[in-house]
Amino acid sequence: MTTVVDIHAHVIVPGLGAEVAWEDGKQVVRFAGKEIRAAVREFVDLDRILDEQDRAGVDRVVLCPWVTLLGREPDRQNEALAGLVGERIAVLGTVDPARPETLGELLADGRLSGVEIAASVEGDYLGHERFRDFWAAAEETQALVFVHPTTRGFDLPVFDDYYLWNAVGNPMETTVTAAHMVMAGVLEAHPRLRVVLAHGGGAVLALRGRLRHAHSFQPQARARLRESPDDSLRRFYYDTVTHDETLLRALVDFAGTDRVLLGSDYPFDMGLERPADPVHALGLSSEDEAAILGGNALRLLGQGVRS
Repeated sequence: MTTVVDIHAHVIVPGLGAEVAWEDGKQVVRFAGKEIRAAVREFVDLDRILDEQDRAGVDRVVLCPWVTLLGREPDRQNEALAGLVGERIAVLGTVDPARPETLGELLADGRLSGVEIAASVEGDYLGHERFRDFWAAAEETQALVFVHPTTRGFDLPVFDDYYLWNAVGNPMETTVTAAHMVMAGVLEAHPRLRVVLAHGGGAVLALRGRLRHAHSFQPQARARLRESPDDSLRRFYYDTVTHDETLLRALVDFAGTDRVLLGSDYPFDMGLERPADPVHALGLSSEDEAAILGGNALRLLGQGVRS
């Protein structure tokens, strides 16, 4: 029997300043003077989260912080997150990329399976020189690193219209940081990195031809990267949150079945209520389907594949 693992799910642990309540049947998150109503499923209570996972057909879930809380009281938050770990739950913590030496300490006791980091930090994307030591530490520790957009990476007025900040702005931030990492040579320099991109990598695969063409002739595009951009793009892992069967199939065809992992973006309205269904719809072989549904995640989590 295939073990279904959701690699992309969020949780809020207490004590970080976020107030979460259900009002008139809807969940409201209040933080830093703002109200967020996009989290439509349980965000805090672990038993209710697991009930939601049961209804979604998920056997195991990898919980990570709400991206807005990344870096907030990291010691307290990581300890609380580690306390959630159980038979069905693995957890990713938060880390300051400017302190890469703490990554090994964070993972030392084996409770946390890796870390989530934002696609941009203080305006810098993840191919920036300031992150080189972090990527070296991530490769050395073999930490699972989940890259997630900040939710508002671009301060453009157009994103105030038509929910574009979420439908377009969110995945575009991942697109930019993935392309930045590729062209900066991060994946080439650290080939053993285990980096998962949220939301199917955004639009980065749709732009691979432009990256490849720029790299073929433009000196700046060739300054740090020797291999083809395609080769670096295939070094990433990608979740399945694409909302489109054709795109998901193209992602699997390009990256390979061993580089695609089931995700839901729980508990948000832009997530997938039954994340395994789009994978079933692809009509893959039983072996390839099992890898995407859970085998790849279990391998990255160091827990083998259960049949």
